[in-house]
Amino acid sequence: MSAMLKPLDYTPDMLPADVTGSFLYDPSTRDFTFRQGPVFAGLLLADEINRTPPKTQSALLEAMQEKQVTVEGRTFLLPRPFHVLATANPVEYEGTYPLPEAQLDRFLLRLDVGYPPAEEEIEVLRRRLARQREETEVAPVVDAAGLAELQAEVEKVAVDEDILRYCVDLAAATRAHPAVEVGASPRGSLALTLVARALSVVDGRDHVLPEDVKECAVAALAHRLVLRPETWTSGLTGVQVVTELLGKVPGPASSR
Repeated sequence: MSAMLKPLDYTPDMLPADVTGSFLYDPSTRDFTFRQGPVFAGLLLADEINRTPPKTQSALLEAMQEKQVTVEGRTFLLPRPFHVLATANPVEYEGTYPLPEAQLDRFLLRLDVGYPPAEEEIEVLRRRLARQREETEVAPVVDAAGLAELQAEVEKVAVDEDILRYCVDLAAATRAHPAVEVGASPRGSLALTLVARALSVVDGRDHVLPEDVKECAVAALAHRLVLRPETWTSGLTGVQVVTELLGKVPGPASSR
């Protein structure tokens, strides 16, 4: 996806215009022309997104939901497909800002990478020594047309009514949990359904199973939850809440 990818390193002094773009005065035409920002990409890699203040983070809200940006009253459509892939530092790190709930809700998934196992880390060292240079070249695995084809295949996947009900029940259960102040919105149940369909395609099926929903529930829902302040001292996390609910909310029988 190299032709589509555009990296953007977030910094504390970054402004919203550094993301969306801005109007610049052109002396030759005596008029203002729009200079596109990094957001005009097929895949925006927002690196360390929580190192910039919430005002700049929120510059992506319209882009992620409406696939467009509005600058000084003028609206510009983004290229299709358009996706945002972001990395974030742990909140314990200095110089980090919390992401607004509205923006967290727009991310389809959140994955915790963590540290690699020892053997994988040793393999990283082996490859670096064998390469004999710092730089590495990564070959693209898909282009924009190929990604569109994959997305079209996902849209063909059938989802039974009982699976839809299960996704809604899981999202609703997060709102009723006593430790949760703000539960998953309807975007959460939709994300759960969409990711479950993608998992079924990866598994070579044309229909969603309850196991697909369970496999992606933590990644699709946990980051959307806002826990009550009184739970902070206990160390309770959104991941633990969703994991607990997976054991409590009844799901449909598997047809595997």
